[in-house]
Amino acid sequence: MPQLLLELFSEEIPARMQKRAEEDLARAFGEKLKAAGLEPKAIKTFSSPRRLGLVIEDLPAKAADVNEEKKGPRVGAPGQAIQGFLKSAGLSSIDQAQVVEDKKGAFYVAKIERAGRATATIVQEITPEIVRAFPWPKSMRSASSDLQWVRPLHNVLCLFDGAPVKIEIEGVGAKPETFGHRFLGPGAIKPRDFADYAAKLRDAKVLIDREERKAIILEQAKKLCADKKLELVEDIGLLEEVCGLVEWPVTLRGDMDPAFLDLPGEVIRLSMRTHQKYFAVRDPKSGKLAPHFITVANVEAKDGGKAIAAGNARVLSARLNDARFFWVTDKKTPLYTDERRDKLKKIVFHQKLGSVWDKVERVKALAAELCAATGADVESVQRAAELAKMDLVTETVGEFPELQGQVGRQLYALEKGANASIAAAIEDHYRPLGPNDRVPEDKVALTLALSDKLDTLAGFWAIDEKPTGSSDPYALRRAALGVIRIVLERGLRIEFNSYHTLDGKAFPDGHHGAARYGRLPDDMSADNIGQSGKLGFALWNHRAVEHGGRLQGSFSRDAAPDLLAFLADRLKVQLRDQGKRHDLVDAVFALGDDDLVRIVARVEALDAFLKTEDGANLLAGYKRAANILAAEEKKGKWSADEAQGQVDASKLAEPAEKALHAALESAVPTARSAVEKEDFASAMKALAGLRAPVDEFFEKVLVNAEDAMLRRNRLLLLSRLREALSAVADFSKIEG
Repeated sequence: MPQLLLELFSEEIPARMQKRAEEDLARAFGEKLKAAGLEPKAIKTFSSPRRLGLVIEDLPAKAADVNEEKKGPRVGAPGQAIQGFLKSAGLSSIDQAQVVEDKKGAFYVAKIERAGRATATIVQEITPEIVRAFPWPKSMRSASSDLQWVRPLHNVLCLFDGAPVKIEIEGVGAKPETFGHRFLGPGAIKPRDFADYAAKLRDAKVLIDREERKAIILEQAKKLCADKKLELVEDIGLLEEVCGLVEWPVTLRGDMDPAFLDLPGEVIRLSMRTHQKYFAVRDPKSGKLAPHFITVANVEAKDGGKAIAAGNARVLSARLNDARFFWVTDKKTPLYTDERRDKLKKIVFHQKLGSVWDKVERVKALAAELCAATGADVESVQRAAELAKMDLVTETVGEFPELQGQVGRQLYALEKGANASIAAAIEDHYRPLGPNDRVPEDKVALTLALSDKLDTLAGFWAIDEKPTGSSDPYALRRAALGVIRIVLERGLRIEFNSYHTLDGKAFPDGHHGAARYGRLPDDMSADNIGQSGKLGFALWNHRAVEHGGRLQGSFSRDAAPDLLAFLADRLKVQLRDQGKRHDLVDAVFALGDDDLVRIVARVEALDAFLKTEDGANLLAGYKRAANILAAEEKKGKWSADEAQGQVDASKLAEPAEKALHAALESAVPTARSAVEKEDFASAMKALAGLRAPVDEFFEKVLVNAEDAMLRRNRLLLLSRLREALSAVADFSKIEG
């Protein structure tokens, strides 16, 4: 069957955008082709600095004929419904529809018959739409066109079944040709198909496959290191970026001045990686960096790359000379000084949240509270909190912002009697920085990391600066996911939502409230502001600072529950990414639980239970019981107070209702006991025993019996069933 080849040829595409662009191109073409009646089995994409493209094998010459029936509204429906039906069915008049009758009455049906269009025509139509709407993070207009593209787009090569397809986009060429390497093979190439296209570009010094370029770079780099008995410091992110900078990778080894090795390794690697795109090299015997680097060129030099490597070494030396000056300057003073503290007091964290030093004080207080849950030493945590932000005002971080935390750790480690846990906390309190970053392991570090993120979340909630839609300028979603990962991966049992008040009992000795920020104002009391758990404690710190006269923020008593709901939403996202159902998370959160570890355990047990036949059938039984009770409550024949009554066992008449009563009397205490022990699997197992009695009850027992006592007993049995299942989750929120 025919093959489709498409190439979008432009000026250099930023390396960081290429991989995502391949994914976006495949998705857009897949959706457009499917909507047109074509379903490709696979879409292979490719990219290099100057091209983005795809190839689809085995596309039919034309889309399938459409022959279907579309059901419309009932006869006599409002005119707006009729017009909407005509538009969706492609009819000009309702007379073109047929009238069909069933048990529910007469309704309109449109019979749609449409011949499939030629695939080339479809591609010619959808390609300009995809190009114009392509979701580049940043784009520009060229001098010759109003088209928005990441860089000026020069040509669209499109071949279907070997024949050119002219793609018309304003100001962009549409010749059936491409071009090789800008310097090593710049001539025009006219391919016949994808195999010919890839082969001719290879001859013209262009490798279109990202994975092939990455493999070549890695293989060549490792060989260059092995030749000198060295070891490459692998960097997946840098490899991804470098392979997007070259079409014909040529890997070279360069030398650096060994004198620079007295700098912290992080400074050297960052200078290489960020500014020069070099890979670092280490001595496998000592594990320390070696005075060499690996760089990747995009040309084959006549001298084997010696001049390129030498030039790169000179540029690196200039960068490292700057770094050395800043590092030597910073080493002259301890990490914590009054001067640095005063500088932090002048740096605004947020206009309504005070300075960076204000944040340090809040984090220090919250971290001390969290020590009870993490097991960290309070004194070490508080000292780490005082030091953690100090390197923000160092010369080295000023030049290399990416090294915040790392520079602080290095400077602290130079001090006499440095504590390893405090050092780890200074560097790791920013972690995890993303889904692929590690979670701190040291107790002091994870306590400080958790406190820092909770304070950030609480602060922006206190001033009502929450994420909206896709907008999240303060990275609060990332902070929330960081909190969730720390809590779950380290198994921390933190009750975020255990309610406290401001009567002094919640904060012993007043050391987090009045003592720090002065006397509480008269309008702050246990009667008008509720503080909930650790989230509420963080919010309290913000409220106290505000009343101290330094902030203009606001505070809502609903802020803590709202923030907890935000954490719940982030947890749902994470669990959904792991294949868990979002409705199960809703069902567990509806119980008011705020222990994330316990919530996940409940969700996993519930998920496993509902996948069994007993679980699925019991859920159906619950839904039926809940519907009957809801109907009776709506009619005023049953109330919440009546549901609290006790079943009169002596009045049970049918064997099926007696069996259900006995099963409930046995299962409910067992399930509740298991829940208290957090043995949710055993709780589910106990509830599974209700499946058969519930099925038999609904099959053989009439709930709304004429006898009032029988009816009351049977409604109470259904209430007990609903109550029993609610011990593990709110089954009303479970779909199905």
